[in-house]
Amino acid sequence: MTNRKQATISRAGQSLRRGLAFLGLSALLSTGTALSAAIVDDYPLDGIDVSVGSKDFDEQLILGQMLVQAFEAAGADVRDRVNLGGTNVARAALLSGEIDVYMEYNGTGWAVHLGLEDPSFDSVALTEGVRERDLAQNGIVWIGRSPFNNTYGFASSPEVTEENGGPFTLTTMMEYVRDNPDAVVCMESEFPERPDGLILTETHTGIELPNNQARILDTGVIYTETARNNCTFGEVFTTDGRIPALNLALVEDPGVNIVYNVSATMREEKFEEAPDSFEGIVLAILAPLDNQQMADLNARVSAMGEPATAVARDYLVSEGIIDG
Repeated sequence: MTNRKQATISRAGQSLRRGLAFLGLSALLSTGTALSAAIVDDYPLDGIDVSVGSKDFDEQLILGQMLVQAFEAAGADVRDRVNLGGTNVARAALLSGEIDVYMEYNGTGWAVHLGLEDPSFDSVALTEGVRERDLAQNGIVWIGRSPFNNTYGFASSPEVTEENGGPFTLTTMMEYVRDNPDAVVCMESEFPERPDGLILTETHTGIELPNNQARILDTGVIYTETARNNCTFGEVFTTDGRIPALNLALVEDPGVNIVYNVSATMREEKFEEAPDSFEGIVLAILAPLDNQQMADLNARVSAMGEPATAVARDYLVSEGIIDG
């Protein structure tokens, strides 16, 4: 490994520890008892061109806009490429240089981008494992790690939840599907084929989902169709605000689905143009984002219809990252 890559790994690896400082700083700023200056003022990006992308679902739109607006406030010339498409599209754009950065999940990095098996269920260890390998193999730097874990899950429709007397487990869900040929499981197009997708539930329960009981829908439609009882079960993201808003019940997961904390993934060449500033801004964005905070932000977009740009800005201002 080159000295440059070793230095980059060391610098990026410090981000988890340094992120703790932002928790306290953000709290002070939000109460008005500390410095009034925006956090980005300490991390200038003047003269830096950066292209920011994201995947195409609400959480990613919010996270992408956080990067766009924070980098712009720090002085960067930002090209907004938020809402590129699915995982493969966003990753291909990063590797090709079409974009410089987007938010990605450690579980996806391990299982999909690196093609590895047996991921750690410890979020710190998983992120560190992905960070080291992706930099060495692909020149991609993983910056920071969110407290929130937006793992895959399933939700049951209100009708079948009531029939069951409460939430299902993964095992009782698959047993219900097996015993009720009319039951339908709705999923995104990539979920049945992902190594970190449906196969984990099938392996855990020993029950395969018949093709005629699987329905492929767009991400947002899964939630509304499950709420209308047109999907018996729907594949969801566990921090999605539509779950409580639509009275869906999460299927209980004993730890089958791997963890999905988010980091900013950036091309090494771009990161090295201003490593301290990129790292400082990303850490400030991610440090306060626990499951409840992210779910609340998601709900404002997915359930209340607010634009992701406005939700992202409100968050950045409230955390003292940019000026209001």
